Amino acid sequence: MTKLDVNGAVVEVDARPGESLLSVLRGGLGLRGAKEACGRGECGACTVLLDGVPVMSCVLLVEEAEHRRVTTPEGLAEEQRELRRAFAEEGGFQCGFCTPGQIVRACALLDEAPRMSDQELRRAMSGNICRCTGYTQIIAAIRRAAAQREAAGDEAASRAAGGRT
Repeated sequence: MTKLDVNGAVVEVDARPGESLLSVLRGGLGLRGAKEACGRGECGACTVLLDGVPVMSCVLLVEEAEHRRVTTPEGLAEEQRELRRAFAEEGGFQCGFCTPGQIVRACALLDEAPRMSDQELRRAMSGNICRCTGYTQIIAAIRRAAAQREAAGDEAASRAAGGRT
């Protein structure tokens, strides 16, 4: 048995040695947010967070995730609310297949460095492929979510200061 911390819950799964984390998440745990597409770690549809860092779960062996924190698209429901809204507003959803991986990576980027330039943002997102070529809209959506997050932080700071800025 392999012990995993998935979305904040410790679970034991019966995984074969050498099995991918993605197959365990989808097949063993029924978490279908991360998608299987290329199976070679090239497209990003299977992106999950491992200790807060985006990884391609289709090429990560399940034993490499043991005793580490795995966060799937399902585990980011609250964090991705602003991103989902921004994706809808900016037209970042095309066919939707790549969207969970795009949003997982974007969540990590917004936590890590919310004020990236467009060039830095494009480079950071380059591991996630959109077959529908919605890159301009995806970058605009991430930019919008970052601005909304910053505005919410400014508003919270203002309230904490008693309305004085």
